[in-house]
Formats: sequence, structure tokens, C-alpha cells
Amino acid sequence: MAKIIAMYKTPKDTAAFDSYYFGPHMKLAKAVPGLKEYEITRGPIMSLSGPAPYYLIAVLTFDSMQSVASALASPQGQAVATDLDNFASGGVDILMAESETI
Repeated sequence: MAKIIAMYKTPKDTAAFDSYYFGPHMKLAKAVPGLKEYEITRGPIMSLSGPAPYYLIAVLTFDSMQSVASALASPQGQAVATDLDNFASGGVDILMAESETI
């Protein structure tokens, strides 16, 4: 398996972020080819030292890193990447990695 982990920093307007993220953006993201699972956090995000600088974390699961690359190169993947500017006013850190359940 492989994952894309999108860590959204706290936006300027959380209500506007939620409205856009759970509406237009999620619809785009769920249309990305090869997507197997879409998981998000709920509530405050904590680190070992206290509150983390993130508002929401999304984890998208694919079969492999090749599937991730294909998804990102697709028209739907490009649309999702471009769409970030429409709502992620606090910024977003995006990571990609192979994963396994042990």
C-alpha cells in the first residue's frame, strides 16, 4: 500500500475551510483514480508536546507508489492539486510514502 498524507495548517477562516473542504474539494479528491480509502481526522490534533499546528489531516490510500504517481498525474489529480489554493489558506504539507500493516 501507499499513502498520501495531507496535513492542513490552521486556516484563516475555519468555517470557510470546512465548507469548501467537505464540499467541492472532497468531491474532487474522491474522483482521483486508484483511491482505495480516504480518512480524515476529527477534532484537535495533538503532538507529544501539546497542540500540533494542523487543523485537519487527510490520509489517502492507494495500492502502490506507482498508483500514487498515476493518480497525481491524472487530470483529476491535477485538479485536486490546483484546488488547494481555493481553501488551504493556512498552508498544507503533503507527504507520500509506502506503507504496510505489521
